Amino acid sequence: MSQFANALGKKFIENQELVRTRSFEMNGHTFQIKVPTTLEFEAITERIKIVNENKVNQYYDDLSKPFIENKKDFEKENVEYTDNDVLIKGRSLKETAKNKVITENRITEMFKLIVPEDKTFDMNTITYEMVEELFPFSIQLEVVDNITKTISPSYESSKGK
Repeated sequence: MSQFANALGKKFIENQELVRTRSFEMNGHTFQIKVPTTLEFEAITERIKIVNENKVNQYYDDLSKPFIENKKDFEKENVEYTDNDVLIKGRSLKETAKNKVITENRITEMFKLIVPEDKTFDMNTITYEMVEELFPFSIQLEVVDNITKTISPSYESSKGK
């Protein structure tokens, strides 16, 4: 333990995880959230940015398939075809696929901050597929929004406004 932690006392050291835990309620369920330190949050941010290129390519293939297979039907639309991408109204499907992977990474990383009621379960083992199995996408976004508000409340909410 650091000198500062020792200065706060033995009781603080024993309850340090509780001090870093906040909660929010959503539709009758209380979620306990571990508030990350600055270093932990920076590591989370870096993990979110790491994209699995195979997954990006898989999503791109799924997104672009109807446009490639029906190229003739889209000739009069705002669809452009390049050697390695399909652009719809100037927007890249490859970039869309990459953003989908980043969004899944963000959701997964935020869900890992939930403190499990089963203390034997390691939240670092969860995958996006596990989250997706339990929660529809709109609920995933709502949970992430609640986690974000819980770990870093706005000035107004911290002042009780």
